[in-house]
Amino acid sequence: MDVGTALSWAADRFPLRRAIGGPRPLTYREWDARTNRLARALAGLGVRAGDRVALLMGGGEPMASLHLALQKLAATSVPLSVRFGRDELAYCLADADIRLLVTDESTTPTVPDDATPHAAAGITRTAAAEPDGPLPTRPADTDVSVLLYTSGTTGRPKGVPRTHHAEHSAAVAHVIQARYGPGETTLGVMPLFHTMGLRNLIGTIIVGGTWVPQARFDADETIELIDRDRISSLYLVPTIFWSLLRAAPGGKVRSVRRLAYAGAPMTPALTEELVAAMRPEVFVNHVGSTEVYTFTVCPDVAAKPGCAGRAGVFANVRLISPDRSATPDDVVAPGEQGQIVVSLDSPEAFHGYWHRPDADARAIRDGWYLTGDLAIADEDGDLWVTGRADDMINSGGENVYPDEIEAALVRCPSVAEVVVVGLPDDRWGQAVTAFVVPAAGIPPQQAVDELCRFARRSTGLPGLKQPKQVIAVPAIPKSAVGKILRRALTEGDHPRLASSGGPVPA
Repeated sequence: MDVGTALSWAADRFPLRRAIGGPRPLTYREWDARTNRLARALAGLGVRAGDRVALLMGGGEPMASLHLALQKLAATSVPLSVRFGRDELAYCLADADIRLLVTDESTTPTVPDDATPHAAAGITRTAAAEPDGPLPTRPADTDVSVLLYTSGTTGRPKGVPRTHHAEHSAAVAHVIQARYGPGETTLGVMPLFHTMGLRNLIGTIIVGGTWVPQARFDADETIELIDRDRISSLYLVPTIFWSLLRAAPGGKVRSVRRLAYAGAPMTPALTEELVAAMRPEVFVNHVGSTEVYTFTVCPDVAAKPGCAGRAGVFANVRLISPDRSATPDDVVAPGEQGQIVVSLDSPEAFHGYWHRPDADARAIRDGWYLTGDLAIADEDGDLWVTGRADDMINSGGENVYPDEIEAALVRCPSVAEVVVVGLPDDRWGQAVTAFVVPAAGIPPQQAVDELCRFARRSTGLPGLKQPKQVIAVPAIPKSAVGKILRRALTEGDHPRLASSGGPVPA
């Protein structure tokens, strides 16, 4: 099944059902017709089957419709992050060898000087005069649907080509794992240059649901959309859930029945807040990546906060030795920490990076994808992610992982966010360092001092895991989808508001 046909078949089943929500709604019949006309307008600009078209747009329905129109042309959509700088954009445009670059008013100023953008608004105006009706082309399941570029937080972005079969299979898995029902109403705020945004979009189409677009997250606007459109399902990163809890009046999120999160760990404290405030019927933790959409799923986060669960419906996972030379057969003993590896036989999987044999050599081994995620299996067989191999802190010759420390420190009432990294230290090699955002109304130095006391007296953390330094910052650097950019902290790319200036005081 290709992605464009999934929309057309939904329109055949539910022609008058609302497909797009928000202030400018569309029925499935109207959305199918719009994407057919957009496909013809793109063809008029020279786009043919197999061509790659870059979408550098703020999001929302215009970007979703262009993405689907490209599917119907059997062309490849290349949605690019609006957070990329000019150098990263120039690299991606050249690497993908694009036929066309489409921008909107919010992104045109960021386009590299040697690129020629086409305005999305102009393409839409041209499309209005094009005829409706099925396109003469239809992609094969093995054709590339989308080329997604990773954020590049550890180097230049990597292109991840994903076939129509992989995209549709991942969306079906998402429907099953997040327990979408027929006609589900979902919030479309996760960026369409990210796997979470695409999965939510395509999954909603598969169940004949309503996708409510929001080009950029704004907590107050999100609450209004939930209330007005009776949104029933939220699939977000933890940072957005955190913001919603602090902005939402109690009665305005009652329509939400299903919660799912991915992209970053969620602390037990935030989990407890969400359960108390929203009382969801379904609460899912999804662990995966751009390369292989699903690794594991925990179907009941309320019962097991922080648990990563077991392999998804189309996944096969193992825990192997974290050693760089380990093979997929080097499975760790029960109760031992290991790296999660995922079989590339999954229909949700990619089969190698775009023009990056060096990246393939590091991430693919004997038909398995090395995720870089470290985990331990409990007595029930459920996995608990303990951190990223790249995030490990070696302090005094011992390995320390940030997740456990962050989950303990974030309970301090004087801080809103905590991120733990290892900074170079003459004595320890790497010193456990906590970067904190003060809670509202708390002066930075007070937040630092109170977290220091809290860490020693109230967390139960052993000395090895106690922060050697606490630094207050105005905000934690994050990617466009809310992933913490630890590299920006370790490289000193941040303003300091206050600091403990040394070891945690007694």
